[in-house]
Amino acid sequence: MRRDTRDGEDTDRGGHDGQVGESGGPVDHDRQGEESGARVARREGAVRAAVEQGLLGPGSPLVALLDVTGIREAAAELRAAFDAVTASGTPVLHAFAVKATPLVPVLRLLREEGVGAEVASPGELALARAAGVPAAMTVLDSPAKTPAELREALALGIAVNADNGQELDRLDRLMRSAATRSPIGLRANPQIGAGSIEALSTATATSKFGVALRDEGAREWVVRAYLDRPWLTRLHAHTGSQGVPLSLMARGVAQTYALAEEINRRAGRRQVDTIDIGGGLPVNFASDATTPTYAQYARLLRETVPGLFDGRYGLVTEFGRSLLAKHGTVVARVEYTKVSGGRRVAVTHAGVQVATRTVYAPQNWPLRLAVHDGEGRLKQGPAVLQDVAGPACFAGDLLAEGRELPLLEPGDHVAALDTGAYYFAHHYAYNSLARPGVYGFRPDGAGGVRFAVVRPPQRIEELVAEAGGAHVEALTSGLAP
Repeated sequence: MRRDTRDGEDTDRGGHDGQVGESGGPVDHDRQGEESGARVARREGAVRAAVEQGLLGPGSPLVALLDVTGIREAAAELRAAFDAVTASGTPVLHAFAVKATPLVPVLRLLREEGVGAEVASPGELALARAAGVPAAMTVLDSPAKTPAELREALALGIAVNADNGQELDRLDRLMRSAATRSPIGLRANPQIGAGSIEALSTATATSKFGVALRDEGAREWVVRAYLDRPWLTRLHAHTGSQGVPLSLMARGVAQTYALAEEINRRAGRRQVDTIDIGGGLPVNFASDATTPTYAQYARLLRETVPGLFDGRYGLVTEFGRSLLAKHGTVVARVEYTKVSGGRRVAVTHAGVQVATRTVYAPQNWPLRLAVHDGEGRLKQGPAVLQDVAGPACFAGDLLAEGRELPLLEPGDHVAALDTGAYYFAHHYAYNSLARPGVYGFRPDGAGGVRFAVVRPPQRIEELVAEAGGAHVEALTSGLAP
């Protein structure tokens, strides 16, 4: 397997495999080992406690678990990483990308840890407001903002990053009649290329996001847009995501910084006062190690773009997956096992409804699995080649195919690891499968585990209501001639 140690991830599987190195500094393997070991112990204890306390069993064969301690630690590591490279007094806002885990208690927890919210829809904004995230700690990004969304953001004083020239024209009209505290920016696309997952690459030549800077005349248009609008004071770019190497992310930030410098030079003043560098730190899904780290990325940015951190610019980040992925686990009961064509198959209650990306694109989104017995204890035994299937009625509904695991038996439990982002909070209602309950957990201080409901399991009555149950006659008598 080909590895790019400078970029801190594999170049052929989007960072899903292996340890990382980093030009921004050495990896502290001992410290990482201690942290990952503690996280594994908490996770295994939580699975066992979920069975003991009845959260997981025959009547509730699928649950999602969130490690509150781990989430707090991740937020602290993010803050510390950028505090270490920014000049004293620099305003820094870390805004969690709500799309990664759109759950109100998660947003509230992160708010307590000093992390705001990056929202990209009216729904995400409503979640952030329900969690108590202040307007000053909220950023609105979306390529399709409606006039109503823009008016609401301006009224609340939320930061807005315009996506394109037409949106700027719309803001021109709104700003003439609005008294607002909202910082306004423009999203630029440096067109630096794709990572290993094309669908997640936002800085390609033809990306739908932002103003394409390398298109003919585009850079001069951007500069002129700022010179004509004194209220345009931020510049935004987002080049990272799963599968994007750190060096490419840093190059995108460097080009954004260079554009801000050009705008300010042409304006003869510091018009752009804040640079929003987006997020997209990739996650290692191949082991319990947290690699790359925020500290490694921050150091690389300081080496690549030192002027960004000298105190002349405020800084906004928009990390999502990297804050939550390692701290979530989906646990499913094994209902049946069989042999088909000589291959062992375990049928579980976790499939496409909670792991949509893995099922439809397993080459990009492989998941690690852990096997627990009927009492929730980690199961030992020789590895056996087997498929781990979900409950949906199509052949490809597989969490893993041809995976070597301890032999799965009815009543065992399969834990899908590193699923705290983009998994159980993005339910796909195939076969009208109900959403699982989500529970936060932490040690209780006496050797046990304490749980709190984050989102209750969906009741069948709620599922029927969402499917139009209150309008059962709409297509028969409701449209009668």
